[in-house]
This record gives sequence, C-alpha cells and structure tokens, in this order.
Amino acid sequence: MNTTANIDAARIHNAWTGRVTGCLLGKPLEVLSFQEGRAGLRRYLEAAGAWPLRDYAPLTPGTVVERVGKTCCKGRIERFEPDDDINYTVMALLLLERHGAELTTEDVARAWLNDLPAGTTWTAERAAYRTLLGRIDDEFVNGAPPGFELAECADNDCNDWIGAQIRADLYGWVCPGRPALAVDLVGRDARLSHRGDGVLGAVFVAALGAAIPVTEDIRAAIDVALDFLPPASAAADAVRFAAALDDDEASLELLHGRYAGLSPVHTLNNLALVVWAVANFADDFSVAIGNAVMAGWDTDSNGATIGGLLGLAGASIDGHWTIPWQGRIGVAIAGIAEVSIDDVAERTLAVAHKLRG
Repeated sequence: MNTTANIDAARIHNAWTGRVTGCLLGKPLEVLSFQEGRAGLRRYLEAAGAWPLRDYAPLTPGTVVERVGKTCCKGRIERFEPDDDINYTVMALLLLERHGAELTTEDVARAWLNDLPAGTTWTAERAAYRTLLGRIDDEFVNGAPPGFELAECADNDCNDWIGAQIRADLYGWVCPGRPALAVDLVGRDARLSHRGDGVLGAVFVAALGAAIPVTEDIRAAIDVALDFLPPASAAADAVRFAAALDDDEASLELLHGRYAGLSPVHTLNNLALVVWAVANFADDFSVAIGNAVMAGWDTDSNGATIGGLLGLAGASIDGHWTIPWQGRIGVAIAGIAEVSIDDVAERTLAVAHKLRG
C-alpha cells in the first residue's frame, strides 16, 4: 500500500454525499426491516413498483413507512432529516475540529453530554449515556475528571452492536493513507460504549476509509483494513466470509443464514453486508446502496456506510439521488439544526490537513 496520499477535496465531498444519500435511502425502511425482515421489505417494495430499489422508496399510505419515514420518501424529500447515523458523523467532525489528534475518550463523553441529546441515542450509546449521567462528577462537563472509570460505560448488553461502526466513517476520511491513525482515533471514540467486535467493526470501517485513496481498488483496501483486525476475531471472519461471496441472491441467502440468530443491529451481520456490497458492486453506486438496503437488517446504517465508502472511492452519484435533498443536512445536535454539504465537506478537508500537519 502506498502510504502517502493527497488530501482530495472532491473525494471528501463525494464521501459526504454518498453517506447522506445511502442513509436517506434506508431511513424510511429501517423500522419495516426490523419488524418484518427482508421478506417484508420485498413485499412493500414490490407492491410499490420499486423492486429492485434504485431510487428513494415510494410512500404507501397506512404503513409503518408512512408513520416513521414520510419525509424521506420519493417525491416528499426537501432535505435530509435528522438521523443518528449522520449525527455521529457531524459529532466526529466537531470532536476532531476541537481536539485533533489529541482526542480522548473523555473528550467524546463530554461532547455527548454537552452536545448530543440523549433521545437521539440508541442501544449501546443510550446505555453508555445513562451510565455517564448516573456516575459522573458534576463538574465533568466543565473539564473536571469524570470521577469514575469511563470503561464502565461500555459494560452494557449492546456493546457488540452496530453503534460504534456507524460513528467510524469520518475518522478514515481524514486519514488518507494512514489507516493506523484512523484506527487509533476511532478506537478512542468507540470504546466509550463498545467492546470486542463492536469496536472492531468501527476499526475496520475507519481503516477501510483511510486505505481507499491509496489502493488500486476496494478489494485491495479491504485487505489492508483486514490487517487491523485480530485474525481469530469474529469481525475478521465476517469480513473474509463476505468478501468471498458472489453478487447473487444465493450468496445473500448464505449471508443471512450465517447470521440468522443475531439482532438486526448487531455489528457482525451488518459489517458482513457492508463488505459484500462494496466488494461486489463498487462500480455502480445505485446498485450497491439499493441492494444493501433491500437485503435488510440496519438499512439506513448500511446504506450510509456503503454510500460513504464508495463516494470516497470516487463513485459517480447520479442527480436523482442528490437533487431532492438540495445539499441540506438536518441534524439534532445542541445549537445545530442543519448544516450544508459544502460546509461540512470543507471543514472535513480542513481537519484532514490539520492532522497531516
């Protein structure tokens, strides 16, 4: 692997565009996926004339999609509506703007308490947040020590689920050619709420993002990122298994069969799905995010991660994906209701230069 890379403004802008687009595609279908699985997704999309999925999901009145995702459906999108996946990408940007390479897990915890509404957190993050509120010294938010071991925040039943993985992308974007630095930074974030494979999913995504600009193709970048996982770990096994699958329905059945017993928001099944999609459909952005969302599990998280990685790799993103949300990104962070794609891309570029020194 070439260890040097130019910090490319176009790549970073395209990564943001791909991540927001993929998240928006999966967002209205997430609860449907959790409740009815892949079969329910197929029934809904076929009935709406949208199988295979190559554009934003149509709205069918009277369904769970209308209840939870009306403003994210085709013909009704005016901007990207706030979502935890993109909240965390903006949070990573804020953290690196404030702390750069000196970022610590304490910084992440303090930023959550000061900037991240508790109601926007889920599973492991909400459990970690609850522990913070119950255990911290009152002055922690103002810079004092936490008053307890922050590692206790990761002592929760969801610490190997997908939450840390969805917080990982930007750490790779800002470290082109330096996956070790990306892994170090994302680990400081991930360990607040996760352990084991929960952290390793984040490590892989960040390392893959850092490797993409300096490798010949996605599969070569996957090999680089895989070296940052313990070979005997379940996360490494998931990557190897998924990367060896073909791009057909039979392979997707094998993937679902292997992880049938896991939560739809576990790290391992969703990590494997991300790898399957980017390895097999890197030459077609719409097919990659569409097939991944159709495959179920955590539809918006996987769409976001895949979209960001392929955007970073230079994928062409058609205007039918970008025109509806007009570069407007809604967020739910203290004092910030909306950011623009141009602003966050420019700021991410500045962080990348700051880290390069």
